[in-house]
Amino acid sequence: MIKAGIIGGTGYTGIELLRLLHNHEGVEVVAISSRSLNTQRVDTVFASLAGQSDLIFSLPDDDILNTCDVIFFATPHGVAMEGAGAFIEKGIKVIDLGADFRITDAVEWSKWYGMQHTQAKLLDSAVYGLPETNREQIKKAMLLANPGCYPTAVQLALKPLITNKLISLSGIVADCKSGVSGAGRGANQAMLLCETSESLKSYGVSGHRHHPEIKQALEILAGETVNFTFVPHLVPMIRGMQATVYVDLLDENTDVRPYFVDTYSDEPFVTILNDGTYPETRNVKSSNFCQISVQKIPNSNKLVIMSVIDNLVKGASGQAVQNMNIMFGLDEKSGLSSIGLLP
Repeated sequence: MIKAGIIGGTGYTGIELLRLLHNHEGVEVVAISSRSLNTQRVDTVFASLAGQSDLIFSLPDDDILNTCDVIFFATPHGVAMEGAGAFIEKGIKVIDLGADFRITDAVEWSKWYGMQHTQAKLLDSAVYGLPETNREQIKKAMLLANPGCYPTAVQLALKPLITNKLISLSGIVADCKSGVSGAGRGANQAMLLCETSESLKSYGVSGHRHHPEIKQALEILAGETVNFTFVPHLVPMIRGMQATVYVDLLDENTDVRPYFVDTYSDEPFVTILNDGTYPETRNVKSSNFCQISVQKIPNSNKLVIMSVIDNLVKGASGQAVQNMNIMFGLDEKSGLSSIGLLP
């Protein structure tokens, strides 16, 4: 039985992680931390766990965390960077659901996150945790950087095209839309019901923190520079995400569907939909699945790829559990077998 600890258990990703791990037969969550809720029972804060959990929030420096086999950081940026090293020195694996180890260049990271990256050695040792591109490295990782939600949806949409050199790399456009839970659980006027309901808005158009993460990943796949435009939008729903990606085919007569089917034929959480069937966020709600559809624009070299995930599951906590399974040699699907909720 793997003993797991969660640091930062009061946000949406933290409580989603606890929900998923609670149903994982190979894991026991022995600690969950929160400075603000220290000594309170978890099920009194999150009533969905009433009768299901007797965990009590502890402090993030509580000794019980040192008894764990794996620590999940579901914390704001800057926290895992300072805390991960002590656990790794004790032989405890660390999975960071935040952004501290996603961008390999410390200077670039500091530019986007507004603080100095102080752990260059840890940054060098971190493994980027998108299983569909990095599974072998994940198996050996002690420190894992769980990908962001937008980067996950976009990378899965583009991997078959880039690795098979089917598209131009000079004008990729990702038009992405996310539910409000992606903004986190903290008080924020812009996220109030009256501010988000019955409205759709773009944000981060001049530069979003996920842009350098996506660009870095795509350039690793391509082995060369990628010209990439990323525009995120906020939509009035709680969870769910769609990335609609526009690319130019090098040969407009290429049938790309076989490349997608072949790339993901052995991937347990990526589904390629039939021609003419387009994905919907509700189809993957509360699941770790990604559904992808491709559509060629007639009489042109334009191709549209549509990729949907649940931003809190495959885009965060579910992917973290998937990575944990790989790191500990478990069945990759353990604790993640649920299909999407309908309606």
